[in-house]
Amino acid sequence: MSNHELTSIVSGAVGEFYKSRLDKVKNIKLNKILGRKNPYLYQTYGINDPSEFIKKILLDFITSSDETVFGDQVFEKIAKEVSGGIVSPSEGVDIAVETADTYTAYAVKSGPNPFNASAKKRQNDEFNSLRARVQKIKKRFDPVLAYSYGQISENRKKPTKNKVYREVAGREFWEELTKDSDFYLKLVKVINSISMDKMSEFDEEFNKTISRLTKEFSNNFSRDDGSINWEKLTKFVSG
Repeated sequence: MSNHELTSIVSGAVGEFYKSRLDKVKNIKLNKILGRKNPYLYQTYGINDPSEFIKKILLDFITSSDETVFGDQVFEKIAKEVSGGIVSPSEGVDIAVETADTYTAYAVKSGPNPFNASAKKRQNDEFNSLRARVQKIKKRFDPVLAYSYGQISENRKKPTKNKVYREVAGREFWEELTKDSDFYLKLVKVINSISMDKMSEFDEEFNKTISRLTKEFSNNFSRDDGSINWEKLTKFVSG
């Protein structure tokens, strides 16, 4: 794959990610975000300036879902495009890559956090559901839980008695898809060059939102000296 082709794929994926962030910032309501935040926690940070408080809770609100959204909108889309795969027909499995004798099914995740027992069972069930369909086309079925960054221990890389799929992460995952051992490094360089442009637009909207929410917050939860009235804020959240 040429650098131009990769840049085009990454630009589209990162663009979708920033669009979702922009939409989230533009449409945020103060009451909604305050109702989900722990006033006791933020008070322990030593914050007493409304603008500083708003910036902190807004950042926390935006970034709380970034990992999941980035995985879905960026990693998954890039993996599909560079592998030449198709969208999987089964729930819980993202990409299918076929060869003459093998059907490889990837469930693409962001980072390599281990699954708990219920999540592992659910992933097993989702792969087994797809396995039943693949048996009809008489190809070897290779289910893979793939992590877009990070490293995993050797004992996680193979199926076990309680796990029907193998796992792959970081460099090994991207190399498996592209046959390029340096692809994971090429990817970070392209994302860096694209994100600089996207970030400027986001920062502009983010700062506008801070100003809007700070004004509203100060009118409702500030003392006469401009400091935060934590008692009044806590009553709003919990009273």
